[in-house]
Parts: sequence; C-alpha cells; structure tokens
Amino acid sequence: MNWEQATSNYINFLKIERGLSKNSIDNYQRDVKKLTAFIKNMNTTLSPLYITQENIQQFIYETSKNINPRSQARLISGLRSFFDFLIFEDYRKDNPTDLIESPNITRKLPDTLEKEEIDDLIAAIDLSHPQGERNKTIIETIYSCGLRVSELINLQLSDLFFDDGYIRILGKGNKYRFVPIHITTIQRLNFYIKEIRSNITPIKDDEDIVFLNRRGKRLTRQMIFIILKELATKINLKKSIGPHTLRHSFATYLLKHGADLRVIQQLLGHESITTTEIYVHLDNSYLKEVVELHHPRSDFNLNEEDK
Repeated sequence: MNWEQATSNYINFLKIERGLSKNSIDNYQRDVKKLTAFIKNMNTTLSPLYITQENIQQFIYETSKNINPRSQARLISGLRSFFDFLIFEDYRKDNPTDLIESPNITRKLPDTLEKEEIDDLIAAIDLSHPQGERNKTIIETIYSCGLRVSELINLQLSDLFFDDGYIRILGKGNKYRFVPIHITTIQRLNFYIKEIRSNITPIKDDEDIVFLNRRGKRLTRQMIFIILKELATKINLKKSIGPHTLRHSFATYLLKHGADLRVIQQLLGHESITTTEIYVHLDNSYLKEVVELHHPRSDFNLNEEDK
C-alpha cells in the first residue's frame, strides 16, 4: 500500500466511521501529507506500512525547527491517529509514534469578558450601518448561546425553534444539540430576520442560512473575527478577543452564577468534562469565595473561649 492509498482510506475512515467535521479531517490529512512529503524527499519508496520510529523521530526533528511546541504536539497526535488506523485495519502491528514524546505545553487560559465589556462591544456597533443590526444579532447570539464560530455561520432558519425556546446546533462530529435561547435573543433574531435578512436574496445553497452578507452569501469565520476586532479597537479594549472569547465568557458567567459544570458541558457541546473545565477557568479569589460560602464547616463559629 502506498501513501496515497493509505491516506485516502484514512480520510474515508474519519468521515464515515468517526463522523468528524471537515475542519478536523483537513487537519489530520495535512499531518499525513507533511510526513508523506518528507519521506518522498528522502528519495525512498518506504511505504507507511514499514516506516519506523527512527523515521518519525527524524521527521519531527526537522519539522520542529519551523513550528511551535503546540503545533508540534498536534502533529504528533495526528500521526499517532493515522498509524492507529493502520493497526485497526491490520495493515501494521505497531505504531511508530508510541515512544515519541510530545513537547510539554503550558495551557494558556483564554481571556474572558465581563458582562459590562460585552455591553460596551454591542453599544459600539453603528446601527445606522447596513450591517449594524446583523452584527449586533451575531454577538448577542454567540454570547447568549455559547456557540462556536463555525456553529454560528452555519446556523439555519430551520434550526430555530422559538416557540419552544431552543435552537438546534450542528456541532463537532456532526452531532446535534439543542440549546436554550433567551427571550431577548429571540427578539433580536426575529427583528434581524424580518427587517434585515428579508431584504437580501440568498445565493444557491445558502437559502436557509441565518446570517448573510449583503450579497446573500453565508459569512466566513474570518469575517466574524474582523467584526469583533474592529469593535474591540473602537472601545479601546486591551484584551485579545475573538468569537471563542464570547463562548468562554458565556460559560464562565454561568458557572459563577451557580450553573452546574455538567449542564455547561451539554450547552457547549463538549464530549469531555475536562474540556469544559478549561473554558470555565476561575481565579483563586472566586474559588476561595465558593469554599467559604459552601464549605461544610462554614457555619461553624468558634466561641471566644475556644480560640
């Protein structure tokens, strides 16, 4: 089996068996293609069935000169998945990446915004601009529903169940979840759809998409980033923000106001509770406040004679 055949089979496996999103599949495919190019540049016909740990180590060493530790760790993880697939299909008996150590990565906690900062961002939107009402609705929807940017730009009119108070979200792994939507966000979406979007003619295949540009095409991820960056500059916000900042802020706000971590996990569409814990990072002062308030001995006071 050559590299092209192995890669093609692997991609089909990721699509059909694992049901991964296009972005995830593209990333896995990119990892294998990098290794393929490296092997071919060695002027060897070595197939993926016979590549060794030494080959992988050499590849990682050469590649690490041009990428940061986080990207290197992700690359190793992607290759490990590829060779696990070959073992699963009985093409190989071992995984040459098993003994390859990933670099230590210090997880950088993402910035979050306070409710007042969200309000400032929204207030900075020029509603006299043709896209002002749309942009305001976008920020309200991401923040109040905790959406990923990919979930927002692919949100469809047929996913809106306002009478029931929910919207349906197609998340990672092509899995649906229903997210409660607040009445103020429903009102905002209704206004945008009836007063703004109704004046736009959607292009083919985007007829059901909620958020459109003036040409009737769904927005890109980059466009959402640009909208937020421009607003942040406008209010002189020093934090580095993007669509995920609003998602982090949504989750953190819920936890600080008493929401259960498992509930937040469901709302965000996380498979692992560990991922949710990262999103709701809390400072030490808040943790101390929770312990003092809810500790089983919090109602125990020492008498003067016991001190």
